[in-house]
Amino acid sequence: MTNFDHINTNLKEGILIISVSRPDKMNALNKATIEEIGEAMQEVYDEKDIRGVIITGEGDKAFVAGADISEVSELNELNGRKFSETGQEVFSLIEKCDKPVIAAVNGFALGGGCELAMACHLRVASKNATFGQPEVNLGLIPGFGGTQRLPQLIGKGRALEMMLTADTISAQRALEIGLVNYVVEEKKELMEFCEKMMRKITAKGPLAVGMIVDSVNAFYMYDENGYQTEANNFAACCKSSDFEEGTQAFLNKREAHFTGE
Repeated sequence: MTNFDHINTNLKEGILIISVSRPDKMNALNKATIEEIGEAMQEVYDEKDIRGVIITGEGDKAFVAGADISEVSELNELNGRKFSETGQEVFSLIEKCDKPVIAAVNGFALGGGCELAMACHLRVASKNATFGQPEVNLGLIPGFGGTQRLPQLIGKGRALEMMLTADTISAQRALEIGLVNYVVEEKKELMEFCEKMMRKITAKGPLAVGMIVDSVNAFYMYDENGYQTEANNFAACCKSSDFEEGTQAFLNKREAHFTGE
């Protein structure tokens, strides 16, 4: 993996752990950090040895506490559009990745941090996590896909309430409304839980895992027919070696050994 300045990466038995590491800024996202996340995700696409990704923040206080306000305050109409589009592009890489991506949310996930978590396929939070989209307090709106993904996850009414009031919610409330999948104890337990979940997923057929992500995403794409995407992906699975291996393993009552082909 590439060496980065604002994120740390650790490949552990096929699971790449990406940690946002700006402790003096509560892991806030600036342009350089967003670009580094994008570079790391591109390596995830390219490297066959990487089977899944866990994204987290360094330390116990913050996943990502938002965008770096000192940088945001300098934006104007032109570079503001570019800043938003860059974040959207990078987060889309995460959302569309054909390898599973889990957000391990430790502490604050505000603004861009909440948007980063929502771009991941699954979200697990420590009990001290806090979620929110407080951009309206700055006279802004979420710019990295928050206005689109939050309603998908928790419904239009709740999403509008969170974004219009700028209120934050606890990990338990996030679980109740469907923003996260699980709530666990502090950072050590959080990472152990996410790694265990990831190992369960990566033991399945890699092609099928990626095609499930693609098919589900198609539901939310205005220019795609989700049912047709599902049928196309189902057909593609049927011609794969993984399909033959999985069905034969089931019929012969043995463990399947998938190759992703």
